[in-house]
Amino acid sequence: MSELVCIAFKDSGAADRVLNELRAMESDYVLDLEDAVIVVRDIDGKVHLKQCVDVFGGATTQGVALGVLWGGLMGLLFMNPLAGLLGSLAGGAGGGAMTVAANEFGLLSDYGIPDNFIKALGGTIARGTSAIFLLIRSVEQDKLLGRISRYEGTILKTSLSHEQEKKLRTALTRQREQESSKG
Repeated sequence: MSELVCIAFKDSGAADRVLNELRAMESDYVLDLEDAVIVVRDIDGKVHLKQCVDVFGGATTQGVALGVLWGGLMGLLFMNPLAGLLGSLAGGAGGGAMTVAANEFGLLSDYGIPDNFIKALGGTIARGTSAIFLLIRSVEQDKLLGRISRYEGTILKTSLSHEQEKKLRTALTRQREQESSKG
C-alpha cells in the first residue's frame, strides 16, 4: 500500500529542488513514486499545481510503436507497407490526442492523489511558499531521510506510522537545528 506524505517549504522553489532529489533517488532505486504533485502558492495567493508523474506511463508512445509495427505488417500483407505505416501513425497520434483531450476535460478518472485534496491543503500554505505531495509505493527509509535532511520542511499530512512520521519530522528539522547551533 502506498504512503501519502505532504511537506510544506518556506520558499516557492524548494519543492522543485526536493523533487529533483527524489528523481535522483528513484533512478538509484531508493524509492518508487506512484504520484508526485508540487503546489506553489504565489504572492497573490493563487495556488498552482504541477503534476510530476506520468500517469499514463508512456502508454501513448507504446500505442504508437505497436501501431507502427502492426500497420507495417498489415501493409506488407496487402503489398503497401507505406500506407500501413502512415495509417498506423495517424491512428496512434489520434488516440494520443483523444487521451490528452479526455484528461483535459476531466473525462478520465483521477489517478493518484485527488486534485481537490491537493488544492484544499495547498491553499493553507503561506503566500510565496511551496509544498510537495507524494504518494510513495516503496522506499528505503534510512537513505531517503539521509538525503532529504538538508531541506527544511513542515509536514502537512501523512499516512505514515507515528514512528515513521517522527523520523521524517526529525530529518526535516535537522538542518534548522544545525544552523541555529552555528549562529
